[in-house]
Amino acid sequence: MPSQNHRLPSTIRAIFLLACAGLASCIPLPPAPAPAPAPAAPAAMPAPAWQRQGVHLLHIAPEESLLTITVRRGGALARLGHDHVVASRSLQGVVAPAPGRAQFRFRLDEMSVDEASLRQAAGLTTMPSADAIAGTRQNMLVRVLEAERYPWVNIEARRTGDKEVLEADITLHGVTRTLQLPVRIEQAADGRRLQASGSLLLKQSDFGIVPFAVLGGAMAVQDQMELAFRITARQELSAPGSGASPGR
Repeated sequence: MPSQNHRLPSTIRAIFLLACAGLASCIPLPPAPAPAPAPAAPAAMPAPAWQRQGVHLLHIAPEESLLTITVRRGGALARLGHDHVVASRSLQGVVAPAPGRAQFRFRLDEMSVDEASLRQAAGLTTMPSADAIAGTRQNMLVRVLEAERYPWVNIEARRTGDKEVLEADITLHGVTRTLQLPVRIEQAADGRRLQASGSLLLKQSDFGIVPFAVLGGAMAVQDQMELAFRITARQELSAPGSGASPGR
């Protein structure tokens, strides 16, 4: 029978590997050498190329709008990690109901990570610790999305022959892809308010993004992610940085 002394090193190694696996997907990067400068005021959003004089525009109301992205864990040790929900509540842009056009964007560094209510809505039953959430956000912005280099996600959508499908140009990480976007649109009778909602599946690799992975891929983020949105646009809103004036 092996002695207790012979078993000890292998036991320590096993404990060490499990500890690394449990923390790997949420390891924060080392702190920056100096505090980051205060964020600058939002840059004005350029007016859409399709905007014309007299076109009736609605402005996106960020306080009534929400965009979420759900990413799921993968790899042989996936059970030791967490799925995550990131969200933007700061959408800005315009919608033109008559020609069926919309243009909006959001900043990656303004997205939240793992709000409890959004995790519950996504059917995620566990809740990461505050430190794990902070580490996930840091890894997402710095190592995966390179948010300092590519701070904005831009989406331009247009109506197709199918009233429940929009064609959308999504620019993320410096790459633009054109996708079919299923959407449900509800518009007030007076035309002063519109709400659009829908979801679609995206692949990170389609935008030149390498999904986060550690331990040789034993713990990883799946390439596929789900984008869901609920956007409200109103005529009376004067949205800073929208780059256009409400239609008369």
